[in-house]
Amino acid sequence: MEWDVNVGRQGATSAPRTAITFIAAILLAGCAATLPRNALPERLVDQAEPSGLDGVRIWGDAPAAQIRGMVNREMRQRGEAAIARSNTEPVSNMLAISGGAEDGAFGAGLLTGWTAAGTRPEFDFVTGVSAGALIAPFAFLGPRYDPQLKAMFTRYGRDDILTVDLLSGIFGGPALADSAPLARLIAQYVDKRLLREIARERRKGRVLLVATTNLDAQRPVLWDMGRIAMSGDWRALSLFRQILLASASVPGVFPPVRIQVRADGQDYDEMHVDGGVTQQVFLAPAALAFGDIDKAVGRRVSRRLYILRNGKITPEWQAVDDKVFATAGRSISTLIKSQSIGDLYRIHSTTTRDGIDFNLATIPAAFNIKSEEPFDLRYMRALYGVGFDLGKVGYHWAKAPPGLGVGAHN
Repeated sequence: MEWDVNVGRQGATSAPRTAITFIAAILLAGCAATLPRNALPERLVDQAEPSGLDGVRIWGDAPAAQIRGMVNREMRQRGEAAIARSNTEPVSNMLAISGGAEDGAFGAGLLTGWTAAGTRPEFDFVTGVSAGALIAPFAFLGPRYDPQLKAMFTRYGRDDILTVDLLSGIFGGPALADSAPLARLIAQYVDKRLLREIARERRKGRVLLVATTNLDAQRPVLWDMGRIAMSGDWRALSLFRQILLASASVPGVFPPVRIQVRADGQDYDEMHVDGGVTQQVFLAPAALAFGDIDKAVGRRVSRRLYILRNGKITPEWQAVDDKVFATAGRSISTLIKSQSIGDLYRIHSTTTRDGIDFNLATIPAAFNIKSEEPFDLRYMRALYGVGFDLGKVGYHWAKAPPGLGVGAHN
């Protein structure tokens, strides 16, 4: 349908066109409701599991007792006796990748530059949120997937990621844009071969976690992508892709992702959106004490955490128009930045408690190229280049979040 922008300019046709617009609004709203949800009842929220794939996720705010049980089960399955008998202190390199939409180009560039420097370690614990969730599987599998990382943030622009659908969003649809192009892009890169490789690494004890937000429950969900990959279930590939799409689905911009679950012998669906709604970056479930892992292993593990914050953490001046969309947009971006800094403080508190070496990378304040549209290729290529150059020469990692007065070093 082609909308006439001159509606109301000619009195003779104004009323009929207004009526048509009203009818169209009703029809579009009706279309949005043609697939009613079979929402999971609240009483079953802790019982539900993806159909055929039990034990592949945990609440990000799960209580400490549940976390300890999970740790003990994991250690028994991994057979940590071999590590406990080692004559040298085990070292664990961990990587946490934040959200940031097109700013994910920074993290992708820094990782590939780090490879070029020849100093990038193998990460045995990787987490990702939103854009970071799209980076995480490739970072987890290592430098041989650098070409895919580079392609994702330097080859595909707005039209490859979303289709604007303003009318549907305005008249009762799920979002202002269609995420089908992003879903196709994920499917292009996430195939059975990639799942087999992730499953192989999970069997070695390496962990890949991706966060989504369960909107019904208002809680973060952490998905063990390796367990999904090694399940062998025919639904694993589809669920893996759904989780990546959900983690990157900014509410209102992209439609939520319905994930099918089973509880009490019945099938239901859950509504999942961008993991950044509840946390911009994360290390592990909030109640996890890494000392509990050491106790299960039988000795202390030396840990280093590297955080890729795909955004700036410094204030950015901008004269804001006194208009509703301008003030709302600026307020939301400020809220996200403040939330991300709060997440960094929370993680820093955990690393201080558990003796983990804290390392933080962020987009330099001096980077001043502006994005002209969502997923602007010119912008992403420039930002990728900055990240690559910084990684190649040896990034100077900050040792604490902003304001703590701790210097930076490699």
